[in-house]
Amino acid sequence: MIKLSQPTTTRAARISVAPMMAWTTPAQRYFMRQITRHALLYTEMVTTGALIHGDTARFLAYDDCEHPLALQLGGSEVRDMAACATLAENAGFDEVNINVGCPSDRVQNGAFGACLMAEPARVADCVAAMKAQVAIPVTVKTRIGIDHQDSYEFLADFASAVAAGGADRLIVHARKAWLSGLSPKENRDIPPLDYARVHRLAAEFPTLPMNINGGFTSLDAAAEQLAHVDGVMIGREAYRNPYVMAEVDQRFFDSAAAVPSRAEIVAAMRDTIGRHLAADGAFKDISRHMLGLYHGRPGGRAWRRVLSEQGHRRDAGLDVLDAALARVEPESHALVA
Repeated sequence: MIKLSQPTTTRAARISVAPMMAWTTPAQRYFMRQITRHALLYTEMVTTGALIHGDTARFLAYDDCEHPLALQLGGSEVRDMAACATLAENAGFDEVNINVGCPSDRVQNGAFGACLMAEPARVADCVAAMKAQVAIPVTVKTRIGIDHQDSYEFLADFASAVAAGGADRLIVHARKAWLSGLSPKENRDIPPLDYARVHRLAAEFPTLPMNINGGFTSLDAAAEQLAHVDGVMIGREAYRNPYVMAEVDQRFFDSAAAVPSRAEIVAAMRDTIGRHLAADGAFKDISRHMLGLYHGRPGGRAWRRVLSEQGHRRDAGLDVLDAALARVEPESHALVA
């Protein structure tokens, strides 16, 4: 059923959590919703082939609490992209996003991801076809360049094309991608960040909402960016240190709700972990996303160690969660009674 009443993601995109393969799973997104109710969340990238010919229901599965939620697509065939946008809208997603930033060999072999920066007309055609089929926003996530095609003019030409295609927002990872010579992991660290280039792009395309991504590790740093762009996407820090997102709702969305404590977040996760275990799921499926919750706090290493070492047991259950919590919350017995 199409959620025609679902609001636009424009405001939610002010702060978002980046799509990350093997990381932004339904379990991680549910966990993140216990920390921030308003930031825009993204799925892992799903290829059009997998969505059309694979286990469609599994790829489109989410909990209602995950809204606002965007589906990220990997693909380049116009007809398939339009069909998948329709699937996303019918499944109730609030946005569909085109991946034009991933530099992995697998993605390049499929002719999508960062290599599509060299084909702005194709990306624009995909955007236009998707926009013709759905009412939800269609957005594009890209880099500032690829290989030796990394001039500002190259980036501006790409932005101009996707704007002409009707893109509702452009999310720019402020690093270029090396399509050969660097691994995906190295592409997240080695190419230098160039925030100024994204700021210039946002200034020269004032009618195209622009978000910036890359290297942000605090909400203060995110707030500084909002003087130049419309929104900030936080990636690895939100996964490595998820509590960095705890004040997002109050600082960026004017929420009057209290900032959740770490202990309250753990308590909120107990029921979903219990349901997952009752359905023969593994404890580690969820606990692995919670490893960084006490990052930088007294006992944080012990919390991580207990979840990591004991969470992989076949019989691991809520007892492991309680054992980890006891290392960081002396009064944890009151929370789990």
